[in-house]
Amino acid sequence: MAQELLVAICAALIAVGVLVVGDRLRPKSWRQSSDESSSHLALDLAKTIFTAVLAFVFVACWNQNQNAYNHTITESKGLVDTHLAIHTMPGPDQQRIHDKVIAYTNEVLAKEWPVMERESRLDESTGKTLDSLRDAVVSVRSTDPVVVEARSRALAGIDRVTQARHDRAIDASRTIPQFLYIALCFGAVLVLLNPVLTGMLVTRRSLAMTALLGVVIGSALLAIHDLERPFSGVLGIPIDAFTYAQSQYDQHPGGPVTHNE
Repeated sequence: MAQELLVAICAALIAVGVLVVGDRLRPKSWRQSSDESSSHLALDLAKTIFTAVLAFVFVACWNQNQNAYNHTITESKGLVDTHLAIHTMPGPDQQRIHDKVIAYTNEVLAKEWPVMERESRLDESTGKTLDSLRDAVVSVRSTDPVVVEARSRALAGIDRVTQARHDRAIDASRTIPQFLYIALCFGAVLVLLNPVLTGMLVTRRSLAMTALLGVVIGSALLAIHDLERPFSGVLGIPIDAFTYAQSQYDQHPGGPVTHNE
């Protein structure tokens, strides 16, 4: 932050120096009778930069939000693939893994999602449940090629779940750089001060248009704030990927299957 502030101050001093020195060197015929053009120059530049930064941050936050949603889909698909893979395993192993898949999914929805909403982090106990699910699959021992193949597919599904969960942890804690927030707020203040600095008359029309300008700027900043926190707020990511996984468990419930060892 200190570096960005120092650069901004240096740039301001250089700009003022160029103006003062240039004023001494330029012909008097180039001088204007008022300083109205200076306010227009600064305000137009501020509006342009504010619009550009606003668009950049909004697109970046939107992409971040969509990536976070895609990670939840990948995680739920890995859970469903794991659950489908165990149906050719022996009954006791199948039932044990089936229960742990359901337990992990339920904990994500009931325990971890509220933690992400409040604290922008994952729940440690839910992570331990995923570890126990992996241990349950690893502990399956059999010489039956069908069971060996099922074990491999289940582990592959858990690997996808683990990677997607890691991505979800990053999504929950990621924020936009602070200097972009400062640039947005500073630009918003300049844009809102534009009517005052340009000497706009206070009329019903100017009041209505200024109010509309404030609504647009406020709504844009609020949308960026919500998009930056993908698991909370009005624009938060839905839980439909995991509820869909739960519906798949109901359609393909676990049960004992007999295999020759």
